[in-house]
Amino acid sequence: MLAIVAAIVFAIGLLLDLLNAAIAGIGGTAFILLGLCLLALHQAGIGTSGTRWRRKR
Repeated sequence: MLAIVAAIVFAIGLLLDLLNAAIAGIGGTAFILLGLCLLALHQAGIGTSGTRWRRKR
């Protein structure tokens, strides 16, 4: 789920960077950094569905 949100944030950052625009003073670089943080959380296993520590009986 976080990877999908990161992709959307990257797309917004790319559009802002290409248009040299800003949303409420936040530029494209901030969106790129936010996307990287979301990807790091996804790689750490936060926000993923399912359980990893299920015991088999």
